[in-house]
Amino acid sequence: MTSNFGDLMAGPPPTHLPADPADAELAGGDAPAAVVRRHPASPAAWAALAQQAQDAGADDVTVYAYARVGYHRSLDMLRRNGWKGHGPVPWEHEPNRGFLRSLALLALAARAIGETEEWDRCSTFLRDSSPAAADALL
Repeated sequence: MTSNFGDLMAGPPPTHLPADPADAELAGGDAPAAVVRRHPASPAAWAALAQQAQDAGADDVTVYAYARVGYHRSLDMLRRNGWKGHGPVPWEHEPNRGFLRSLALLALAARAIGETEEWDRCSTFLRDSSPAAADALL
């Protein structure tokens, strides 16, 4: 009889989201707001909109709102793709980056508006999902 004990200790497998059509449109220079209108379920589109707002000096509450939508759209997508509420979501897999960017922007915006518990929760969640993403984005 072989033991599966080592497999149990390994934790859940990494989640790899499918390609997001919004990524190509954003890379092609389409405005994030236009991409959100065409792909409202896209974490990448909402992350781009949050990033654009932050870069433009928008109010932190606006950035927080866009990032929160991206985060919730991400959770929906993660669950549809087998994620069970924890486990790695690798930064190295490009389609995961919309989720990871949304989560990082949400964490940073939470910190900016003084929502310390949300900052702690989101920054920990990001680091637990992908240390490489946390290093790159926080």
